[in-house]
Amino acid sequence: MYKYLLITATLLATAMLPSYVTAATMSKADYSAAKTRVGADYKAGQALCGDLKDNAKDICILEAKGKQKVALAELEFGYSGKIADGNKLRVVTAEAAYAVAKEKCDDLAGNDKDVCRKQAKADEVKALAAAKLGKEVAAARTDAAEDVRDANYRLAVEKCDALAGDAKDRCVSAAKATKATQAAQAASAVAAMRPVTVPVTPAPKKEKKGGC
Repeated sequence: MYKYLLITATLLATAMLPSYVTAATMSKADYSAAKTRVGADYKAGQALCGDLKDNAKDICILEAKGKQKVALAELEFGYSGKIADGNKLRVVTAEAAYAVAKEKCDDLAGNDKDVCRKQAKADEVKALAAAKLGKEVAAARTDAAEDVRDANYRLAVEKCDALAGDAKDRCVSAAKATKATQAAQAASAVAAMRPVTVPVTPAPKKEKKGGC
């Protein structure tokens, strides 16, 4: 049971991480190439499932699908750099991990199976809650930053009122330019953020029915 949940727990831990690491967004060409690789990796993963049987095969298929969904969500975020796509990556990771964990519980029976399923669901709920919190915090920080820029801009323009003629015009232009620069820097910082890379699930191995 614990071996079955090890990979899932790792994925969920990653999905719940609140911090971001900086990384450059990819080019359109790299994005297209990476998307093609994701498709190829998915087909390869599905092919590995062909030699398995029963629930082991079902688990393998779900793991392949989950890896594909997570890889595509991670790719989308790496390309767009949008906070919304970063949050979507966390949600997709949590959901994919839950689907696999729940399926693995089918190899158990009785109370062990019930506990396994409830544990898998609890882990998913925690990961989704963390993703939601991260989204709300990011939105709050963005709003706060905009409020600060607006306040600084209004203050700068107010100071320009003490001037006249060309001097005032230059002062106002400088205030506008400063606000635009700060907004561009904030957008660039957001575009460079992405979550820690999700661990790759190892290729499935043949296991006897009921093995733990």
